[in-house]
Amino acid sequence: MRRRDFVAGAVSLAAVSRAAAQPVATNRRLAIVNVSAPSHALMREDSPTYHRVFFGELRRLGQIEGQNLTVERYSREQYQSDPAALAAQVVRSNPDVIYIIDPAASHFTRETSKIPIVTITNDPMALGYVQSLAHPGGNVTGVSVDAGPSIHGKRIALLREMFPAMSKLAFIVAKGVSQHLAEAPVRAAAEAAGIAVVSVPIDVPGTATTYRDAIAQASRGGADAVMMIDSANALVNRAVIAESLAEARIPAIHAFAEAVDAGGLMAYSFDLKELIKRMAGDVDAILRGANPADIPFYQVSKFELSINLKAAKALGIAVPPTLLATADKVVE
Repeated sequence: MRRRDFVAGAVSLAAVSRAAAQPVATNRRLAIVNVSAPSHALMREDSPTYHRVFFGELRRLGQIEGQNLTVERYSREQYQSDPAALAAQVVRSNPDVIYIIDPAASHFTRETSKIPIVTITNDPMALGYVQSLAHPGGNVTGVSVDAGPSIHGKRIALLREMFPAMSKLAFIVAKGVSQHLAEAPVRAAAEAAGIAVVSVPIDVPGTATTYRDAIAQASRGGADAVMMIDSANALVNRAVIAESLAEARIPAIHAFAEAVDAGGLMAYSFDLKELIKRMAGDVDAILRGANPADIPFYQVSKFELSINLKAAKALGIAVPPTLLATADKVVE
């Protein structure tokens, strides 16, 4: 463990521990914003794994919807393609905490500097959310999945080891913050590897058609491999993405292990369940009185390799034994 991780973790633990000592307040209000997911996916009992994990952790911590917690959900149905208007609507409702999965928290920070915000994002410092990871200093905290530009080079190297014939890589990225942060480092990593690269930006929240069209565009452009840039929307659409890539016979590397479970070839990913639990802990701490300015952003530092052997076989790829030996998860 790096010293930065240890120090940030120690400070975070101290802040959360102090909050945990406080009694659970009643009638607190939590707003959940995930415009990539349909409303039923944000429900406590009928949700994909990541929301089920979130509510399960809140319950374990004593925050129980319908007892001491009211949850307001803002999903795909409430979204009218205007993130600023949605942010204004959520802020007007004045919840005790805003928990944001998608869209970018920047729309919300422009609306309020007072309501605590817990989010999962790329680089919160580059985006202007915080003064530092260890001491956010404002109303935003949560989890950063930014591991620096080297993560793109690592994913490209892994995909190339799986598919040595790769000559042109398309990276599919959500327009906006994700594209802004990923464009330059992905191009630099591809150039360093001697691989041609093309960007395929998509509007979000995207549908199955959005991703099918993006993969078709990559194929028409001569790309023989794809890298999916992480986003909540890509996670929600992981099954159709895997299916479309298989139909196009294009090897790809994903940012979520869940994509490999859905039929994708490979992923180099963080543990999303762990990160969701950490954000639930931040929400609980704030509901108990902790100041988000004092709760460090957790920065992911551990990644795992997942490989789907069935997908590899369908693509006619023989998985290198060295790659298979280093995989943390193998789907038969």
